Amino acid sequence: MKTGNKKLSEIRLKRLRAQGYMCQSDEELSEMAFGIRFAYRTCVSIIVVAMLTQSLTLFTIMLCIAFLGVILPNHPFDYVYNFALAKRMKKPKLPPRCIQLKFACTIATLWLASTVYFLFIGHTVTAMILAGSLAITASLPSTIDYCVPSVIYNALFQRKAKKASAKAF
Repeated sequence: MKTGNKKLSEIRLKRLRAQGYMCQSDEELSEMAFGIRFAYRTCVSIIVVAMLTQSLTLFTIMLCIAFLGVILPNHPFDYVYNFALAKRMKKPKLPPRCIQLKFACTIATLWLASTVYFLFIGHTVTAMILAGSLAITASLPSTIDYCVPSVIYNALFQRKAKKASAKAF
């Protein structure tokens, strides 16, 4: 689906590829960039509202959404994007999430579980520090396409996979 958008810069393409988007051409990835950022932006927005209101309910909802991002083929907000926005915006639908992004959702799930726990037991300052650091970390892929958990995943597991396949030969 062509919409006449410019191709993303090489650094943005490299950062998106680090998130596991390896099967798409540069043009396809450029077309999907807004959709890829949609889930991050939505999550950050809700986390900021949860922080401002110190809402245990919103943090718990975000915990559930992050967990669903681990077990479903797509992140829950990818479904919103694919079925409500992509066609209206004349953009392609997003493919299922790659392992790097499942890893990112796993990290977010653990991070949010800790936030919920500390907020529940009354350690509000600790909960807000955790939530704030999560919001900052999640804002990176939503602004500059740099996903810290994807970089960590690639450093931990991609190198080992490459070394194992090299030893096999």
